[in-house]
Amino acid sequence: MQPAPAPGPAPPGPSGFDPGRAWALHPRVSVRPEPFGALLYHFDTRRLSFLKDRLLLDVVRALGERPSARAACEHAGVPAGLLPRYERALAALAAGGMLVPRDGEP
Repeated sequence: MQPAPAPGPAPPGPSGFDPGRAWALHPRVSVRPEPFGALLYHFDTRRLSFLKDRLLLDVVRALGERPSARAACEHAGVPAGLLPRYERALAALAAGGMLVPRDGEP
């Protein structure tokens, strides 16, 4: 029996989220830190999202300064074993319009 190959980069999900790309908060999204994490409010869509932990807030804050979402996770201290969970959370934020690609692509 051969060992399973090491996982490579995840392909973009149905939302088009690619953790290897540069992402940022949508310019019309406000962040309000809370003891549990944070609230995100999109002024155009009036959508409210909850970040359920402070580490995810650290990742979201790092997005605008890092070359990729994955690099923002690493910078914030997300353990390697938890990267898929945080990438799924970021993908959900992107699907909801809270995050946008920094390179201007839709």
